[in-house]
Amino acid sequence: MLTSPQAACVGFVLTGGRSSRMGKEKALLEINGTPLVVRTVDLLQRVCSSVTIVGRPERYAAFGYAGIADEQADSGPLAGILAALTATASPWNVIVAVDMPYLSDEWLRYLIGRARASPAQVVMPVSREGPEPLCAVYHRNAAAPIREAMGRGVLKVTRALEALAIERIEPDEIEPFDLRGLLFQNLNAPEDYERARADLG
Repeated sequence: MLTSPQAACVGFVLTGGRSSRMGKEKALLEINGTPLVVRTVDLLQRVCSSVTIVGRPERYAAFGYAGIADEQADSGPLAGILAALTATASPWNVIVAVDMPYLSDEWLRYLIGRARASPAQVVMPVSREGPEPLCAVYHRNAAAPIREAMGRGVLKVTRALEALAIERIEPDEIEPFDLRGLLFQNLNAPEDYERARADLG
């Protein structure tokens, strides 16, 4: 019987969104010549038994990755989370946004370990900037409450999670994995991308 973190967890990469501030598709931006979607899938493959892209699968078919569409088009990351939890057969699911280039496998292994020991429905880091629901582990039984919230018109992820049992990983617990304070840095605008490319390049 498998007992590694990979045995009990699969990964999903959220690639959706129009990237209006960036001006181009974030998933295809390159760092060190590697598109963000490839970097993120490779990272999750080191800690999960399988990885699926959530968004518009046809855009990434050339990479050979499994993919599913958002639950509702143009409804933000909550629709991607719901699509992942609807499609999964795994109890625990690591869901991350494609534009977080500072994530590490050490951190994700810790996150998965916390989830496997948790009675909660979501294990979510809370950085000094606030909750980080786009780098969290979700139990598949969170799908129904999220679907219900979306049915009421709720699209903000943190608001939709209010009805769920959440285990928070506090900033002091995150700090050993985030000495530079960049772990959850995402790329919203061209200047964010240029900084990350220069730093990680």
